[in-house]
Amino acid sequence: MSELDKKLMQTPDLNKERLEKLKSLFPDLFTAEGNLNPDELKKIVDPDLVKETERFEFKWFGKSEAKRTAFTPSKATLLYDEERSVNPEYADGNMIIEGENLETLKCLLAGYRERVKCIYIDPPYNTGKDFVYSDKWDENKEDYWDHIGVTEDGVKVDTNLETSGRYHSNWLNMIYSRLLLARQLLREDGVILISIDDNEVHHLRKLCNEVFGDDNFIDCIVWKKRYGGGAKEKHLVTLHEYILFYAKDITKINPIFIANSEEAIDRYYKLKDENSETRGGYRTHPLEATKSMGDRPNLIFPITDPDGTEVFPKRQWLWGKDRVETALAKGEIAFLKDKEGNWSIHTKQYLRDEQGNVRQSKAFSIIEDVFTQHGTNEVIEIFGNAQIFSFPKPTSFISKLLSIGTEENESHIVLDFFAGCGTTAQSVLELNEKDGGNRKFILVQIPELTDETSEAYKAGYKKISEITIERNKRVIQKIEKEEAEKQPSLLDSDKKPFKTGFKVYKLAKSNFPRVDFAPDPAKTEEGNLALLDKYIDEKEAMFLSMVDEKNIFDEALLKNGFMLNYLKVKADGFSKNKVFQIKDGFKECLICMDMNLSKETLKELEQFKDKIFICLERALDTTMKWNLKHLLGDKLIAF
Repeated sequence: MSELDKKLMQTPDLNKERLEKLKSLFPDLFTAEGNLNPDELKKIVDPDLVKETERFEFKWFGKSEAKRTAFTPSKATLLYDEERSVNPEYADGNMIIEGENLETLKCLLAGYRERVKCIYIDPPYNTGKDFVYSDKWDENKEDYWDHIGVTEDGVKVDTNLETSGRYHSNWLNMIYSRLLLARQLLREDGVILISIDDNEVHHLRKLCNEVFGDDNFIDCIVWKKRYGGGAKEKHLVTLHEYILFYAKDITKINPIFIANSEEAIDRYYKLKDENSETRGGYRTHPLEATKSMGDRPNLIFPITDPDGTEVFPKRQWLWGKDRVETALAKGEIAFLKDKEGNWSIHTKQYLRDEQGNVRQSKAFSIIEDVFTQHGTNEVIEIFGNAQIFSFPKPTSFISKLLSIGTEENESHIVLDFFAGCGTTAQSVLELNEKDGGNRKFILVQIPELTDETSEAYKAGYKKISEITIERNKRVIQKIEKEEAEKQPSLLDSDKKPFKTGFKVYKLAKSNFPRVDFAPDPAKTEEGNLALLDKYIDEKEAMFLSMVDEKNIFDEALLKNGFMLNYLKVKADGFSKNKVFQIKDGFKECLICMDMNLSKETLKELEQFKDKIFICLERALDTTMKWNLKHLLGDKLIAF
């Protein structure tokens, strides 16, 4: 990132990063002036310099612009809303962000890049009735900030009617730019799950293959969303939706298992043997293969049944002879008689393995035991009115997805940037309470206005984001009530009461007036830096003194790569300036937002020269800046 970009408090410019990476790998593709030479690039793609031949490619109107939009930096920030936060002292990284999600993802980019383990989104389906997000970044400043949700009027959205010549293109442009950013936020072993229906699943699959790579496709999960019905449907009764499941890098993903349900565990207790005291009951599975596994003579051999008769497979066994003999010696083979009195040979699958661990099951790519009605029932339970939010996903449905996307003993971050009424947050909270996990959630919900005739509006919810926040506030209150009722029993155990909360943030214009500075294209970077310094001196100092200190720290740290759940303590050893020590679990630094930095502070920093130091550049005179640069080198971040 250039010095000018750093000073302008922009989020990372991904287009510049990609060009710089390309230049470092292939400098021969660039001119002497440092510009990409398209002809040299074409020679790699097309060595014979012939016109492009026909090839498979997924194109739509506006695709290139959507990609540029995704990688264009943002000057927005996130402002802490203490009043609407719930138990912020126990938030531990849980956040609900009210704002347009493309800009919000850009704000999260520096601090949360490659930190998110699991993304689940339920984007608006392209039915012709739902809104699509309208990325109009060419508006004037006032319209722009109104558009992304800074003003009380909320966010303007468009209806994507089928009569539009760009019906599918509009929807694809909306989701494409957001998925490009989502991939940047995923860890190397991260996964993304996307709910979708028949209208766009075929297009979304091709789009995701491009963004994540078709090699990283894991499965298309089918969700049977309702029991039956369909009297109004003209042809077949549609009962299902889909969840596209991708990894960022499938080679980094561990085998996916899920914990057995109580019902599944009960099935193990029907059969017991001499091993059951340590390994629990067992289930049986035929040892004989149901179909040929190729020419495998090593899988064809006799096994002696209890009557002393040698039994040969009709096709072949699933196991080789050595493995069968070992299992026989351990009592792990079951001989069962059919109605005709013939023996059949089965393997025993115990509840626990030989180390005593409860067996886990492979996750299936179909969900058929939880329905949309369950989600509606939850809204009724929480709000007392089913019409507060239509067609919410059930918590148990999302919990199933989170159980394959996260691990209970890890502090995994779960991101949902189409949060709706906030089901994902409730699922995380309840999963953590159930299994003692430490998952964190980040929800993003656009402050879309509710219809003035709707039940939500009548109940006092003017924006969808207000429902998102209120739902999870009530969920936490319910958990607190349940925990309070458990208190007498907890006194005699080592288990601590479950405490949780979340912080609310709002997408907003930067706290730093410098973001309104427009570089002069006719001037060099040095010339624009001089103009920017003058702009900052004239407009910023007095303004910053009136802004909430926490918001200044949040923005400075977030845009310099720190997560918002950082710990901040006053650093010892500084006599003249207020210097704070910052830690976020991944990195740490010292930061001072004072308008002037004293000579004593320079001397006192000598004992911390191994740490990053962040400060305002206007706090440094030329000599101080040179001395700090000499002391700290690249660890000095002055903006």
